[in-house]
Amino acid sequence: MGLFGVGKSRVCAVVAAATATEMVRQVRVALPETPTVELRLDWLSSDAERRRLLAWVARQKFGRRVRLLATCRRVPGGGRFESGIKAEMYWLTQAREAGCAWCDVEIETLRKLPNKTVSGYQMLPRLLLSMHDFKRTPASAREIKVADDAGVAAVKIAARANTIADSVRLLRMARGSTNFVAVPMGEIGLPARILALREGSALAYAPVREATAPGQILLNEMMHLYRAHELTRRTRVFGVIGDPVGHSLSPLLHNTGFIARDVDAVYVPFLVHRLKDFLDAVETLGIRGFSVTIPHKETILKFLKQCDPRAAEIGAVNTVVVRDDGSLYGSNTDYVGVLAALEAKLRIRGSRVLVFGAGGAARSAAFALARAGAQVAICARREQVGKNLASAVNGEFLGRRALRGEKFDVILNATPVGMYPHSKISPLSARELNCPIVMDLIYRPLDTELLKIARKKGISTVSGVEMFLAQGFAQWELWTGKRAPEAAMRRAVLKSLRAEEEPQGKNRGSRA
Repeated sequence: MGLFGVGKSRVCAVVAAATATEMVRQVRVALPETPTVELRLDWLSSDAERRRLLAWVARQKFGRRVRLLATCRRVPGGGRFESGIKAEMYWLTQAREAGCAWCDVEIETLRKLPNKTVSGYQMLPRLLLSMHDFKRTPASAREIKVADDAGVAAVKIAARANTIADSVRLLRMARGSTNFVAVPMGEIGLPARILALREGSALAYAPVREATAPGQILLNEMMHLYRAHELTRRTRVFGVIGDPVGHSLSPLLHNTGFIARDVDAVYVPFLVHRLKDFLDAVETLGIRGFSVTIPHKETILKFLKQCDPRAAEIGAVNTVVVRDDGSLYGSNTDYVGVLAALEAKLRIRGSRVLVFGAGGAARSAAFALARAGAQVAICARREQVGKNLASAVNGEFLGRRALRGEKFDVILNATPVGMYPHSKISPLSARELNCPIVMDLIYRPLDTELLKIARKKGISTVSGVEMFLAQGFAQWELWTGKRAPEAAMRRAVLKSLRAEEEPQGKNRGSRA
């Protein structure tokens, strides 16, 4: 058993707020999920609030059933406590008297203590020594090397991952250790936060309400969507790669499926600037397959050993299977998604369809519609790329100025224009929508500006969520070999999207 126990106890709920009242509220939310809770004393607005919180802790008499970790991080260590080391150590000893079993002391503090040890503080709880680097990932754990008599029980390195290779390097420091905590920070480091316990980290942190470090995942998602505490080296890892990728609903879609079918797998989002950076980590992280979105759908082709004929013809891949020998096999399920979304609205054969855009998603849509018997027209900002696509599907290329005088059965937006954070923008104007049906491949927000404009003209609309669901079901089945639990997956996605459409919700965007 590790220093912090097993299972749920290795997920540390981070409680941080300006008032003791709110901190108490967060503790009560956290404890049904995990017995391990970090109290960020430095977030409290005053010493009076710190006293109120610790007095409440003392009255609870939690005992061994709850493991409290006190942190009073000073500004030089990345915290909010503006007083000096003496005051920091005072509050940590007060936390011990109130019932906290552990305290987190940053290395900047330890280096300024007499003899660089906490041995003189008899009332201090067990010490987790932490180093925070918000700019880079250390080359090795030696950068936090301390003397054997320093009183340190465990070591934590929280560092910004500027590449996926940085994340992998930090996780490797945790392997084979029982007292090392690896915390990759930033959006690039987010997948490694989820996989940290699987790789051997003694703890994984997750805030109850508000993020206290970049790239954090809220406790509810960490426990119930990603199930970080249940992941082992046998767990198959899947993910979505893209740039941007942070607002994708693919993790919700696929993890819901894994949970419903009791599949030992997890799906995580990878922000990927350079494909090779991600591909170099595939074997180390045990990745068995991944979705591909903007801007990698076409570039990924040169890294594949094999590709299904349809994807090769399209020249874009959105699904990759990692075979047992490590080679990559590419497919395109966007093709299936487009047809599934539109077939309920019209007879595709013989229809005239405008595909607006010429990227990977547009290529999938154009080939799918052309092979189903539609007459396809392409309009794209990149004229030559658009003309090439039109030629490939035996269609026509139209300049933007021509759209007002043309009529179509369907107009399909395959560009990212209208996605969060630019959800108030439409790729096309009302005058250009001369058709009975408009489809937008963007599904987040559920109701894009383009669809709103179309409805005002009395045009029937098709949300990109239908394509998203259909292509996702096909991906899930390719990876697992099982029938996708479509009803559960659909319910989860639509519930999330509809919640965002409420006035207090925040519209976000994604096509992955």
